[in-house]
Amino acid sequence: MTKFADIRSKVLAGERLTFDDGVYLYSPEVDLNELGALANVVRERLNGNFAYYNINTHLNPTNVCIYRCIFCAFRADLKDERGYVMSDEQILARGREAVESGCTEMHIVGGLHHQRKFDWYLNIIRILHEAYPRLHLKAWTGVEINWFQHLTGWSLEKILTTLREAGLGSLPGGGAEIFHPEVRDIICEHKADAENWLDIHRTAHRLGLRSNCTMLYGHIEKAEHRIDHLVKLRALQDETGGFQTFIPLAFHPDNTKMADIKKPSSLMDLRTMAVSRLMLDNIPHMKAYWIMLGIGTAQTALAYGADDIDGTVRHELIYHDAGAETPEILSVEDIKNLIIEAGREPVERDTLYHRVVREGTRWETSEPIAVGV
Repeated sequence: MTKFADIRSKVLAGERLTFDDGVYLYSPEVDLNELGALANVVRERLNGNFAYYNINTHLNPTNVCIYRCIFCAFRADLKDERGYVMSDEQILARGREAVESGCTEMHIVGGLHHQRKFDWYLNIIRILHEAYPRLHLKAWTGVEINWFQHLTGWSLEKILTTLREAGLGSLPGGGAEIFHPEVRDIICEHKADAENWLDIHRTAHRLGLRSNCTMLYGHIEKAEHRIDHLVKLRALQDETGGFQTFIPLAFHPDNTKMADIKKPSSLMDLRTMAVSRLMLDNIPHMKAYWIMLGIGTAQTALAYGADDIDGTVRHELIYHDAGAETPEILSVEDIKNLIIEAGREPVERDTLYHRVVREGTRWETSEPIAVGV
Protein backbone atom coordinates (compact mmCIF):
# COMPACT_ATOMS: atom_id res chain seq x y z
CA MET A 1 0.00 0.00 0.00
CA THR A 2 1.35 3.45 -0.91
CA LYS A 3 1.69 6.15 1.73
CA PHE A 4 -1.21 8.13 0.24
CA ALA A 5 -3.38 5.02 0.05
CA ASP A 6 -2.68 4.43 3.74
CA ILE A 7 -3.68 8.02 4.52
CA ARG A 8 -6.84 7.66 2.45
CA SER A 9 -7.77 4.53 4.39
CA LYS A 10 -7.29 6.38 7.66
CA VAL A 11 -9.45 9.29 6.55
CA LEU A 12 -12.25 7.09 5.25
CA ALA A 13 -12.21 5.18 8.55
CA GLY A 14 -12.34 8.42 10.55
CA GLU A 15 -8.87 7.91 12.02
CA ARG A 16 -6.60 10.80 12.95
CA LEU A 17 -3.61 11.67 10.76
CA THR A 18 -0.16 11.99 12.30
CA PHE A 19 2.41 14.76 12.06
CA ASP A 20 4.36 12.68 9.52
CA ASP A 21 1.20 12.14 7.48
CA GLY A 22 0.66 15.88 7.30
CA VAL A 23 4.23 16.63 6.20
CA TYR A 24 3.95 13.94 3.52
CA LEU A 25 0.77 15.52 2.10
CA TYR A 26 2.82 18.62 1.24
CA SER A 27 5.25 16.56 -0.89
CA PRO A 28 5.12 16.99 -4.70
CA GLU A 29 4.41 13.27 -5.18
CA VAL A 30 0.92 13.72 -3.70
CA ASP A 31 -1.43 14.61 -6.54
CA LEU A 32 -3.31 17.81 -5.71
CA ASN A 33 -6.59 16.66 -7.20
CA GLU A 34 -6.51 13.38 -5.28
CA LEU A 35 -5.68 15.30 -2.12
CA GLY A 36 -8.55 17.71 -2.75
CA ALA A 37 -10.98 14.87 -3.38
CA LEU A 38 -10.03 13.30 -0.05
CA ALA A 39 -10.41 16.61 1.77
CA ASN A 40 -13.80 16.99 0.14
CA VAL A 41 -14.91 13.71 1.70
CA VAL A 42 -14.29 15.19 5.16
CA ARG A 43 -15.81 18.52 4.16
CA GLU A 44 -19.04 16.86 3.03
CA ARG A 45 -19.03 14.52 6.02
CA LEU A 46 -19.14 17.56 8.28
CA ASN A 47 -21.14 20.09 6.26
CA GLY A 48 -22.90 18.29 3.43
CA ASN A 49 -23.24 20.49 0.36
CA PHE A 50 -23.65 23.72 2.32
CA ALA A 51 -21.32 26.67 1.75
CA TYR A 52 -21.67 29.42 4.31
CA TYR A 53 -21.35 33.19 4.09
CA ASN A 54 -22.24 36.13 6.27
CA ILE A 55 -22.92 39.83 5.88
CA ASN A 56 -20.17 41.57 7.78
CA THR A 57 -17.95 44.61 7.98
CA HIS A 58 -14.44 45.26 9.25
CA LEU A 59 -13.33 47.95 11.67
CA ASN A 60 -9.62 48.73 12.12
CA PRO A 61 -9.72 51.53 14.72
CA THR A 62 -6.01 52.40 14.39
CA ASN A 63 -3.02 51.32 12.37
CA VAL A 64 -0.50 52.79 14.80
CA CYS A 65 1.34 49.83 16.28
CA ILE A 66 4.22 49.34 18.70
CA TYR A 67 5.23 46.09 17.00
CA ARG A 68 7.16 45.94 13.73
CA CYS A 69 6.29 42.53 12.33
CA ILE A 70 8.16 42.20 9.07
CA PHE A 71 5.21 40.59 7.25
CA CYS A 72 2.83 43.49 8.01
CA ALA A 73 2.02 46.29 5.54
CA PHE A 74 -0.80 47.73 7.65
CA ARG A 75 1.07 49.15 10.67
CA ALA A 76 2.32 52.71 10.96
CA ASP A 77 4.49 54.65 13.41
CA LEU A 78 2.95 57.33 15.59
CA LYS A 79 4.23 60.21 13.45
CA ASP A 80 3.83 58.44 10.12
CA GLU A 81 1.58 60.35 7.73
CA ARG A 82 -0.25 57.07 7.16
CA GLY A 83 -1.04 56.72 10.84
CA TYR A 84 -4.60 57.23 12.03
CA VAL A 85 -6.83 56.79 15.07
CA MET A 86 -10.59 56.71 14.66
CA SER A 87 -12.77 58.85 16.90
CA ASP A 88 -15.82 57.57 18.77
CA GLU A 89 -17.98 59.36 16.22
CA GLN A 90 -16.26 57.61 13.31
CA ILE A 91 -16.56 54.24 15.04
CA LEU A 92 -20.27 54.72 15.73
CA ALA A 93 -20.81 55.87 12.15
CA ARG A 94 -19.22 52.62 10.97
CA GLY A 95 -21.59 50.71 13.25
CA ARG A 96 -24.57 52.60 11.89
CA GLU A 97 -23.49 51.87 8.31
CA ALA A 98 -23.13 48.17 9.20
CA VAL A 99 -26.61 47.93 10.69
CA GLU A 100 -28.21 49.88 7.85
CA SER A 101 -26.50 47.51 5.39
CA GLY A 102 -27.93 44.47 7.15
CA CYS A 103 -24.66 43.26 8.69
CA THR A 104 -24.86 40.68 11.46
CA GLU A 105 -21.17 40.95 12.41
CA MET A 106 -18.41 43.50 12.87
CA HIS A 107 -14.83 42.18 12.80
CA ILE A 108 -12.63 44.47 14.91
CA VAL A 109 -8.82 44.30 14.91
CA GLY A 110 -6.06 46.90 14.62
CA GLY A 111 -2.72 48.19 15.75
CA LEU A 112 -1.38 48.23 19.31
CA HIS A 113 -1.22 51.96 19.92
CA HIS A 114 1.27 52.57 22.73
CA GLN A 115 -0.43 55.83 23.78
CA ARG A 116 -3.89 54.30 24.17
CA LYS A 117 -4.90 52.60 27.40
CA PHE A 118 -7.02 49.48 27.72
CA ASP A 119 -10.06 51.66 28.40
CA TRP A 120 -9.87 53.00 24.83
CA TYR A 121 -10.13 49.50 23.38
CA LEU A 122 -12.83 48.56 25.89
CA ASN A 123 -14.80 51.70 25.05
CA ILE A 124 -14.94 50.72 21.37
CA ILE A 125 -16.79 47.55 22.34
CA ARG A 126 -19.00 49.31 24.86
CA ILE A 127 -20.22 52.15 22.65
CA LEU A 128 -20.88 49.91 19.67
CA HIS A 129 -22.77 47.36 21.75
CA GLU A 130 -24.85 50.01 23.50
CA ALA A 131 -25.77 51.67 20.20
CA TYR A 132 -26.22 48.51 18.11
CA PRO A 133 -26.88 45.59 20.48
CA ARG A 134 -27.80 43.09 17.72
CA LEU A 135 -24.49 43.55 15.91
CA HIS A 136 -22.15 40.71 16.89
CA LEU A 137 -18.74 42.11 17.84
CA LYS A 138 -15.95 39.69 16.95
CA ALA A 139 -13.00 41.57 18.33
CA TRP A 140 -9.35 41.59 19.37
CA THR A 141 -6.89 38.90 18.39
CA GLY A 142 -4.85 36.94 20.90
CA VAL A 143 -1.99 39.38 20.30
CA GLU A 144 -4.20 42.31 21.27
CA ILE A 145 -5.49 40.51 24.36
CA ASN A 146 -1.86 39.82 25.33
CA TRP A 147 -1.15 43.55 24.92
CA PHE A 148 -4.10 44.36 27.19
CA GLN A 149 -2.47 42.17 29.83
CA HIS A 150 0.68 44.25 29.51
CA LEU A 151 -1.30 47.49 29.81
CA THR A 152 -3.35 46.46 32.83
CA GLY A 153 -1.48 43.76 34.71
CA TRP A 154 -4.81 41.91 34.88
CA SER A 155 -5.41 38.20 34.51
CA LEU A 156 -6.74 36.85 31.24
CA GLU A 157 -10.00 35.96 32.99
CA LYS A 158 -10.52 39.55 34.14
CA ILE A 159 -9.71 41.06 30.75
CA LEU A 160 -11.95 38.69 28.80
CA THR A 161 -14.78 38.91 31.32
CA THR A 162 -14.61 42.71 31.25
CA LEU A 163 -14.72 42.73 27.45
CA ARG A 164 -17.58 40.25 27.37
CA GLU A 165 -19.60 42.29 29.85
CA ALA A 166 -19.07 45.33 27.60
CA GLY A 167 -20.46 43.44 24.59
CA LEU A 168 -17.72 41.26 23.12
CA GLY A 169 -19.30 38.34 21.27
CA SER A 170 -16.35 36.22 20.14
CA LEU A 171 -12.66 36.33 19.21
CA PRO A 172 -11.18 36.34 15.70
CA GLY A 173 -8.33 33.99 14.94
CA GLY A 174 -5.62 36.44 13.90
CA GLY A 175 -2.17 36.76 15.41
CA ALA A 176 -1.43 33.04 15.31
CA GLU A 177 0.86 33.43 12.25
CA ILE A 178 3.20 30.40 12.61
CA PHE A 179 3.67 29.02 16.11
CA HIS A 180 7.10 27.42 15.70
CA PRO A 181 9.79 29.67 17.25
CA GLU A 182 12.16 29.05 14.33
CA VAL A 183 9.76 31.11 12.23
CA ARG A 184 7.90 33.23 14.77
CA ASP A 185 11.08 34.72 16.24
CA ILE A 186 11.96 36.03 12.78
CA ILE A 187 8.67 37.30 11.38
CA CYS A 188 7.08 38.74 14.54
CA GLU A 189 9.73 39.07 17.23
CA HIS A 190 8.45 40.27 20.63
CA LYS A 191 4.81 39.60 19.76
CA ALA A 192 2.77 37.16 21.88
CA ASP A 193 4.33 33.73 21.47
CA ALA A 194 2.54 30.48 20.71
CA GLU A 195 1.86 29.58 24.33
CA ASN A 196 0.43 33.04 25.03
CA TRP A 197 -1.84 32.85 22.01
CA LEU A 198 -3.04 29.35 22.80
CA ASP A 199 -3.64 30.14 26.47
CA ILE A 200 -5.69 33.21 25.57
CA HIS A 201 -7.99 31.12 23.38
CA ARG A 202 -8.06 28.34 25.97
CA THR A 203 -9.22 30.85 28.58
CA ALA A 204 -11.77 32.41 26.23
CA HIS A 205 -13.25 28.99 25.50
CA ARG A 206 -13.44 28.17 29.19
CA LEU A 207 -15.38 31.40 29.75
CA GLY A 208 -17.86 30.49 27.01
CA LEU A 209 -16.45 32.67 24.22
CA ARG A 210 -16.06 30.98 20.85
CA SER A 211 -13.17 31.85 18.57
CA ASN A 212 -11.59 31.22 15.18
CA CYS A 213 -8.02 30.20 14.43
CA THR A 214 -5.63 30.97 11.59
CA MET A 215 -2.25 30.17 10.04
CA LEU A 216 -0.17 32.56 7.91
CA TYR A 217 1.60 30.50 5.25
CA GLY A 218 3.68 31.03 2.13
CA HIS A 219 6.63 33.04 3.49
CA ILE A 220 9.72 31.52 5.17
CA GLU A 221 8.04 28.57 6.86
CA LYS A 222 8.39 24.95 5.74
CA ALA A 223 5.90 22.11 5.64
CA GLU A 224 6.94 20.85 9.08
CA HIS A 225 6.27 24.29 10.59
CA ARG A 226 2.77 24.35 9.11
CA ILE A 227 1.94 20.87 10.37
CA ASP A 228 3.35 21.68 13.82
CA HIS A 229 1.00 24.68 13.86
CA LEU A 230 -2.03 22.61 12.85
CA VAL A 231 -1.26 19.90 15.41
CA LYS A 232 -1.10 22.52 18.19
CA LEU A 233 -4.48 23.91 17.15
CA ARG A 234 -5.93 20.40 17.01
CA ALA A 235 -4.66 19.62 20.50
CA LEU A 236 -6.29 22.74 21.96
CA GLN A 237 -9.55 21.92 20.19
CA ASP A 238 -9.43 18.44 21.75
CA GLU A 239 -9.16 20.16 25.12
CA THR A 240 -11.79 22.90 24.76
CA GLY A 241 -13.93 22.44 21.64
CA GLY A 242 -14.09 26.22 21.35
CA PHE A 243 -12.77 26.82 17.83
CA GLN A 244 -15.47 27.32 15.21
CA THR A 245 -13.52 27.94 12.03
CA PHE A 246 -9.97 27.64 10.73
CA ILE A 247 -8.80 30.22 8.17
CA PRO A 248 -5.54 29.59 6.29
CA LEU A 249 -4.15 33.02 5.41
CA ALA A 250 -2.01 33.36 2.30
CA PHE A 251 0.96 35.71 2.79
CA HIS A 252 0.85 38.90 0.72
CA PRO A 253 4.36 40.39 0.39
CA ASP A 254 3.72 43.80 -1.18
CA ASN A 255 4.73 46.79 0.97
CA THR A 256 6.21 44.55 3.67
CA LYS A 257 9.80 43.93 4.72
CA MET A 258 9.48 40.54 3.00
CA ALA A 259 8.58 41.96 -0.40
CA ASP A 260 11.29 39.86 -2.07
CA ILE A 261 9.26 36.71 -1.38
CA LYS A 262 6.83 35.59 -4.05
CA LYS A 263 3.30 35.13 -2.74
CA PRO A 264 2.01 31.55 -2.65
CA SER A 265 0.48 30.15 -5.81
CA SER A 266 -3.13 29.10 -6.14
CA LEU A 267 -1.89 25.50 -6.14
CA MET A 268 -0.25 26.06 -2.73
CA ASP A 269 -3.43 27.74 -1.51
CA LEU A 270 -5.53 24.74 -2.47
CA ARG A 271 -3.03 22.24 -1.07
CA THR A 272 -2.91 24.09 2.24
CA MET A 273 -6.70 24.18 2.45
CA ALA A 274 -6.94 20.45 1.76
CA VAL A 275 -4.16 19.47 4.18
CA SER A 276 -5.70 21.67 6.87
CA ARG A 277 -9.12 20.04 6.42
CA LEU A 278 -7.57 16.59 6.80
CA MET A 279 -5.39 17.44 9.79
CA LEU A 280 -7.96 19.47 11.73
CA ASP A 281 -10.49 16.69 12.12
CA ASN A 282 -12.12 18.32 15.15
CA ILE A 283 -12.71 21.87 13.85
CA PRO A 284 -16.06 21.99 12.05
CA HIS A 285 -15.48 24.73 9.48
CA MET A 286 -12.78 25.79 7.00
CA LYS A 287 -12.95 29.28 5.53
CA ALA A 288 -11.70 30.27 2.08
CA TYR A 289 -11.08 33.95 2.77
CA TRP A 290 -11.65 35.46 -0.67
CA ILE A 291 -9.92 38.73 0.23
CA MET A 292 -6.59 36.90 0.46
CA LEU A 293 -7.05 33.96 -1.90
CA GLY A 294 -8.73 35.80 -4.73
CA ILE A 295 -12.26 35.07 -5.81
CA GLY A 296 -11.45 32.26 -8.24
CA THR A 297 -9.24 30.34 -5.82
CA ALA A 298 -11.71 30.80 -2.98
CA GLN A 299 -14.48 29.43 -5.18
CA THR A 300 -12.34 26.43 -6.17
CA ALA A 301 -11.42 25.83 -2.53
CA LEU A 302 -15.04 24.86 -1.89
CA ALA A 303 -14.06 21.54 -3.52
CA TYR A 304 -10.77 21.26 -1.59
CA GLY A 305 -12.02 21.25 1.99
CA ALA A 306 -13.51 24.72 2.49
CA ASP A 307 -17.16 25.12 3.45
CA ASP A 308 -17.21 28.87 4.16
CA ILE A 309 -16.33 31.79 1.88
CA ASP A 310 -16.54 34.55 4.53
CA GLY A 311 -18.79 37.49 3.76
CA THR A 312 -19.31 40.86 2.18
CA VAL A 313 -16.29 42.26 4.10
CA ARG A 314 -16.74 46.02 3.97
CA HIS A 315 -13.74 48.23 4.80
CA GLU A 316 -10.99 45.58 4.96
CA LEU A 317 -7.59 47.34 5.12
CA ILE A 318 -4.95 44.94 6.40
CA TYR A 319 -4.59 42.70 3.35
CA HIS A 320 -5.36 45.37 0.77
CA ASP A 321 -2.46 47.37 2.21
CA ALA A 322 -0.31 44.30 1.53
CA GLY A 323 -1.26 44.20 -2.13
CA ALA A 324 -4.50 42.22 -2.26
CA GLU A 325 -6.14 42.99 -5.60
CA THR A 326 -9.55 41.60 -4.71
CA PRO A 327 -12.57 43.94 -4.52
CA GLU A 328 -13.10 45.81 -1.29
CA ILE A 329 -16.60 44.40 -0.99
CA LEU A 330 -18.78 41.74 -2.62
CA SER A 331 -22.55 41.92 -2.78
CA VAL A 332 -24.67 39.13 -1.35
CA GLU A 333 -25.75 38.20 -4.87
CA ASP A 334 -22.10 37.99 -5.96
CA ILE A 335 -21.31 35.64 -3.09
CA LYS A 336 -24.35 33.46 -3.64
CA ASN A 337 -23.60 33.19 -7.34
CA LEU A 338 -19.99 32.19 -6.64
CA ILE A 339 -21.22 29.43 -4.34
CA ILE A 340 -23.88 28.20 -6.75
CA GLU A 341 -21.37 28.16 -9.64
CA ALA A 342 -19.18 25.90 -7.47
CA GLY A 343 -22.07 23.45 -7.13
CA ARG A 344 -22.77 24.25 -3.48
CA GLU A 345 -25.86 25.43 -1.62
CA PRO A 346 -25.40 28.95 -0.19
CA VAL A 347 -26.46 29.41 3.43
CA GLU A 348 -26.29 32.74 5.21
CA ARG A 349 -25.04 32.32 8.78
CA ASP A 350 -24.36 34.56 11.74
CA THR A 351 -21.03 34.50 13.57
CA LEU A 352 -22.04 31.52 15.70
CA TYR A 353 -23.33 29.51 12.72
CA HIS A 354 -27.04 30.02 13.21
CA ARG A 355 -28.98 30.16 9.97
CA VAL A 356 -30.04 33.72 9.08
CA VAL A 357 -33.52 34.30 7.68
CA ARG A 358 -33.52 37.65 5.89
CA GLU A 359 -35.87 40.12 4.27
CA GLY A 360 -33.74 42.95 2.94
CA THR A 361 -31.75 44.44 5.81
CA ARG A 362 -34.12 42.90 8.38
CA TRP A 363 -33.04 39.52 9.67
CA GLU A 364 -33.62 36.90 12.30
CA THR A 365 -31.70 33.77 13.25
CA SER A 366 -33.20 30.32 13.34
CA GLU A 367 -31.81 26.97 14.45
CA PRO A 368 -28.08 26.28 14.55
CA ILE A 369 -26.90 24.79 11.27
CA ALA A 370 -26.37 21.05 11.68
CA VAL A 371 -22.75 19.88 11.73
CA GLY A 372 -21.86 16.30 10.90
CA VAL A 373 -24.43 15.91 8.14
